[in-house]
Amino acid sequence: MKKSIVLILAILLTILMTLPLYSQGTKEAAVDTSQYVYETQGPNGEAPTDYSNVVLSDEEKATVKQSGYKVAILMHESSDWVNAVIAGARSMSRELNMNVVAVTDAGQDPNKQRTDIETTLALNPDIIITLVLDPVSGSVALKQAIDKGVNVVLISNLPSNFTHGKDYAGIVTDDLFQMGKSVADMIGTYLDGEGEVALMFHDANYYVTNQRDQAVEAVLRRDYPGIKIVAKRGIVNANDSETLASAILTQYPGVDAIYAPWDVLAEGVVAAARTAGNKDVGVFTIDLGANNVMDMAKGGNMKGVVADLPFVLGESLVKMGALSMLGKETPAFVTVPAISITKENISQAWKQSLNRDLPSEISQALK
Repeated sequence: MKKSIVLILAILLTILMTLPLYSQGTKEAAVDTSQYVYETQGPNGEAPTDYSNVVLSDEEKATVKQSGYKVAILMHESSDWVNAVIAGARSMSRELNMNVVAVTDAGQDPNKQRTDIETTLALNPDIIITLVLDPVSGSVALKQAIDKGVNVVLISNLPSNFTHGKDYAGIVTDDLFQMGKSVADMIGTYLDGEGEVALMFHDANYYVTNQRDQAVEAVLRRDYPGIKIVAKRGIVNANDSETLASAILTQYPGVDAIYAPWDVLAEGVVAAARTAGNKDVGVFTIDLGANNVMDMAKGGNMKGVVADLPFVLGESLVKMGALSMLGKETPAFVTVPAISITKENISQAWKQSLNRDLPSEISQALK
């Protein structure tokens, strides 16, 4: 008999240990909000400089135009966002009479990116613009460029052992806290300040997504006391998002909104809601993607997207490169602003973010 009781107690203890720290219908566990930082910071804690402060005087523009500098744009992948960055960089290069000698796509492969960098050096670029996939291999490859006198401007990521002003002109990225805050405010508006939210977060040490995710939670806790965060779930692989979202919807059938860290993850959340026949849960994410915007246009689960201005980001990268070629001091960490997108402003926001018209099929879906 004693053995049976001990066994039952052991089973009950195991079940209790697997339950979430807080669940539907219970009081949420206390959270230490002192950990939150309410401002975007660079990878080494740098304060942000707004992109509007990266300017060339008329005299500096004239000097650059006469110099005919060569620019290489070495991207990490292909996407709507990447295409807009490239378009902005090309536009500013034309304005400054700078020649774009290479545009590459590493396909999210660090080895391919390293080869792209090394191959591009044969074209003798003056400026390399890139988003480094792997901080170690990217550092090794870019050091070869730096040794040849090439000026490097970075998108978001910092290579290992790189020093500002010595190895690179600066980093240009998004206003990360503002992006997360905008998501939280969209959720707050959607729920009218009351309801249950599940947060997915990027479970990796990456300052870009970490700051965005933390800002969503921080602002919800600070500004929306009537909204209860019923679940927080980490994710690394986008392929797991549908499974994770399905588990959340099963465990918390009354959840009103789910946040996904970026748009590909959000596609899995939308798919999970559709499979579950749950038309009520609102999905919110960061970064602009056609599939999620189409779902939004059709009145689906996607209710809010926060996007940056990649065309403006591309322009800013080239201006940073031009200033560095002139020997001017450039800020270490530059940010571009974010915009909030709902069904009501899809067309205008798509144009504002990507600097091109909304695809016709999405326009048709809005009618």
